[in-house]
Amino acid sequence: MRLEFHPLTPSRWDDLERLFGLQGACAGCWCMWWRLPGPEFSRKAGAGARAALRRITRRRPPGILAYHNRIPIGWCSVAPRTEFMARLSRWTPFRREAEALNGGTPAVWSIVCFFVDRAHRGKRVADRLLREAVRYAARRGAAIVEAYPVDAAARSVTEQSAYTGTVAMFRRAGFREVVRAYPARPIMRRSPSLGRRETG
Repeated sequence: MRLEFHPLTPSRWDDLERLFGLQGACAGCWCMWWRLPGPEFSRKAGAGARAALRRITRRRPPGILAYHNRIPIGWCSVAPRTEFMARLSRWTPFRREAEALNGGTPAVWSIVCFFVDRAHRGKRVADRLLREAVRYAARRGAAIVEAYPVDAAARSVTEQSAYTGTVAMFRRAGFREVVRAYPARPIMRRSPSLGRRETG
């Protein structure tokens, strides 16, 4: 399946709305869960989260869209990790390990979310989004790309719980586990340089 990839810019906002639908991808999330502390996210879920993501989009792309035949079918949230510390800094295992792993610098980028149109799931669209996200981060100066996927070997995985991607998917893209922050959710990393994995 031939895909095209484009950063989410203001001119492509309508495409994101078309992909996410009225529910904002998942229960009004609008891909803001990682960007907001828990109480603030609860207050803004829905219209407030949509407005918050749109404001970010006006300043800089918060991720990339995948298109098939000019129709948006997939999304990946990728940005400097500093943009997600509202959550990461409040999770003790993540905070401790992130600090030990050179955390908080703009050179570390995070991939935190995938969303694929239901009609195109099971076709490795997320795998291709992941590879494009790594290239996108590299072009913008990322020295390390980091992710927090769910491990299907440690817990049962549903479509909703796999929104961060799976360990198997990241391994296929050259990521390796650097620490097991939670039983089913490791921190995985790689260098965005072609053919080279992050060695820690």
